[in-house]
Amino acid sequence: MLQLRPISAECVARRAASACDSCGARAFSVCGGLAEQDLLRLDALAERINLRPGEALTRQGDPADHLFNITSGSVRVFGLMPDGRRQITGFLFSGDFLGLAAEADYAFSAEAIEPVTVCRFDAREYRALMLRTPALEAQLFRRMSHELTAARDQMMLLGRKTAVERLASFLLDLPTHDPARPTAPGHVRLPMTRSEIADYLGLTIETVSRALTRLKTTGVIRLLSLTELRIEQPDRLRAIAQGETRSCA
Repeated sequence: MLQLRPISAECVARRAASACDSCGARAFSVCGGLAEQDLLRLDALAERINLRPGEALTRQGDPADHLFNITSGSVRVFGLMPDGRRQITGFLFSGDFLGLAAEADYAFSAEAIEPVTVCRFDAREYRALMLRTPALEAQLFRRMSHELTAARDQMMLLGRKTAVERLASFLLDLPTHDPARPTAPGHVRLPMTRSEIADYLGLTIETVSRALTRLKTTGVIRLLSLTELRIEQPDRLRAIAQGETRSCA
C-alpha cells in the first residue's frame, strides 16, 4: 500500500499561497470541503496542465493511470461505437471530476472543447489518499451519486422524449453545470458545437438546427450568437421539456 508523505511545517508555509487558494473551481469541486492538512496533501499530488481545444485528457482503451479535476473550461466525454460513430455521454465543466470509476482502461475519451486547465493526479496515489481522508471519500461518494442520477436522467432523455423536448431539457439544465461562470438569468452559454449537441442528444445536426429554429420562431428563445442564447419564455420551455406542449414538437 502506498504511504502518504507527512506534511511538514515548511511545506505548510511554502504552500500557503498555493494554486488551491486562488482556484476558482475550489468551491465547486471535491476539494472544497477539505481541512487544510488534507488539502495540502491533495495539492502535493496535483500536476497542473493546460489543454488547447481538441486536446485529449483520456483516450478510450488507454490505461486508466490518472484522475482529473477540471478547474476551468469545458470537456466533452464520449465513446466510439464499433462502426465508428461517436456518442457523447456528457459535458464537464469547472469543478467536475473525471476518471474515478475507470477500470484498468478508460472506457471513454475526453477532449477539451475550449481552453481547459485541470489538476491531474496519479490514480494509485489519489486512491491511497482517499482511503485515509474520510472527507475526500465522502465528497467523491456524493459526486458519484450525482453522476448516477445524471446517467438515469440521460437515459430518460434519450428514450422517451421528442427532439424538441430533448433540446429544451438540455437548454434548461446546461447553466447549472458551470457554476464558476455564472450568466445573467435566462442566458445560456453553448461552448459546444451543434454537432456535439446532436451527438449528446442522440439526434442529427439537422434535427438540432430545426428544433432551435422552431424554438426561436415561436419566441421561446433568442439566439444571440453561435455560442449564446437567451431563454425568453422559461415557463413555456419547461412545459416543452416536460412534454406538456407537444404541438411545438
